[in-house]
Amino acid sequence: MRNVSYDIVVLGHITKDKLVIGGIETEAPGGAVYYSGLALSKLDIKVGVITLIKKDDDHYLDAFTNQGVDVFSFESDRTTEFTLTYASEDLEQRTCEATAFAGPFTAAHVPDIDTKMIHIGSLMVGEVPDDLVHYLVESCPEVSLDLQGFLRVQDGKKLVFKDWPSKKDVLRKIHTVKADRVEAEVITGEKDLAKAARIIASWGPREVVITHADGVMVYADEKLFEVPFVIKALKGRTGRGDTCISAYLAARLKLSPGDASKFAAAMTSLKLEKEGPFDGSYQDVLDKMANEYQYGGLTA
Repeated sequence: MRNVSYDIVVLGHITKDKLVIGGIETEAPGGAVYYSGLALSKLDIKVGVITLIKKDDDHYLDAFTNQGVDVFSFESDRTTEFTLTYASEDLEQRTCEATAFAGPFTAAHVPDIDTKMIHIGSLMVGEVPDDLVHYLVESCPEVSLDLQGFLRVQDGKKLVFKDWPSKKDVLRKIHTVKADRVEAEVITGEKDLAKAARIIASWGPREVVITHADGVMVYADEKLFEVPFVIKALKGRTGRGDTCISAYLAARLKLSPGDASKFAAAMTSLKLEKEGPFDGSYQDVLDKMANEYQYGGLTA
């Protein structure tokens, strides 16, 4: 596959999700790879995903191929399954249970591909071992990762957050780190997001992206950028962080961290207004940037 050059490749499990909101259950595909890969497919860049999935569930991959995303799938005897129960009206409080796990990735699951960036969108500890992160860092110009996959530990079926003992050793060569409010506090011990972002950056990452209920915070080049989400209604909380980091990484191919933060906030705002992955267009995001964030420096 060396004759194909990718802008961003996302690695992680696709999940079979059961969403429980207000006592009502729905089922849907999920996982960082699902929300990130489909969001990236709308942005006029070359995208690939690497995943583990049970053969019987291969139909979940159609969502990617239908959008022009190249899929590198490897067979597992299970597909990861999650139950997400939201306990608050703002959808910020949720519990997560894992009822099946597709297993860990290894270097054998990483194809010989040419990509500018790999984003590790793992969901729980054990999915992407530390040694594989080191391997990816040596194999790719830029690696980003979502902290949830290194802090979320299975305790029975329930998933809980615990600190990452080898965080400083692994993060020292990572280009971009994504966290939400809970993850930022767990890994740093700091409730103040700005302070938490600076602590994470002090361990080596060049850029830190933190999502929260009100917007996105980015710390890069010793500067802090805060951009709010502007939404008409909150209907699509699941996948918020995955959409935001994907939009940010894609925008950074052309834009500064500050402007990429606006792009990420605009795209995430649009996603939050609808259930499921972002299904708008690149032009929709540009229009949102111009109308809500007074930015007109990009054209589709």
